[in-house]
Amino acid sequence: MSGNPSSIRELLARFGHNPNRALGQNFLADGEKALAIARAATGEGLPVLEIGPGLGALTAPLLSLSPRVVAVEIDAALVEALQALYGQNPRLTLVQGDFCKADLPALYAALGGPFAVAANLPYYATTPICLRLLASGLPIPRLVLMAQREAAARFFAQPGSRQYGPLAILAQYYYQPRLMMELSPADYYPQPQVSSQVVLLERQAGRPFLPGFLPFLEGAFAMRRKTLMNNLKDLPGAPATLAALGLLPGCRAEGLPPETLAALFRALAPAEEDAGS
Repeated sequence: MSGNPSSIRELLARFGHNPNRALGQNFLADGEKALAIARAATGEGLPVLEIGPGLGALTAPLLSLSPRVVAVEIDAALVEALQALYGQNPRLTLVQGDFCKADLPALYAALGGPFAVAANLPYYATTPICLRLLASGLPIPRLVLMAQREAAARFFAQPGSRQYGPLAILAQYYYQPRLMMELSPADYYPQPQVSSQVVLLERQAGRPFLPGFLPFLEGAFAMRRKTLMNNLKDLPGAPATLAALGLLPGCRAEGLPPETLAALFRALAPAEEDAGS
């Protein structure tokens, strides 16, 4: 297990690998924090989808706590390293590729049922990875996400703020986000220039998945400074529906809470209201 900077340097030398800055490769280097993250992810013994396992700092404790770990790593050289380190463990399935292009039904089949997500997210990929997860409709009771502080703030963004948008809305509508842990640059190797945070998302009861909600939100936020009426003008019945919900003609999507936007979407797409899980 690569649980400190020295062990990570040794593993990098062993496998002849140099961290790829373009892929945001900063490896978690604190074994105690890795164990705490793994415990939060597995909960009551859930299978885990790990995104960005790197050199396995989190993979090792996940394998000790979870009945099944499916790890998706974009870097083929790191997949080879992980195969050498943990490939003999029957609980682990390694998948090489970009998670944003991965076959989600195949991953779900490999996990065998409801699963948790544990991820060490590079800044550039935080939003696309999380939007894909939150819009997938897959049964994910909890997500434990390591992200740079600025990216982590997006999960907690409130209406009217610059960072408020589809990611914050989906995270807050389907889940209860909370800050679990601070991570300093010293908790990684090589050390990044910014601090990070661990965010825990726990699924809210009574919030069924809404197919099509993400495309609706992307349309509502397409032109942030335009009114919601203008952004939704091509949707049949939008003006009457906004009026029925008591929304003023000049309101903007960025000023509305997740529950109001979900109610608006359900009113405009009643046939999809009860679909999903």
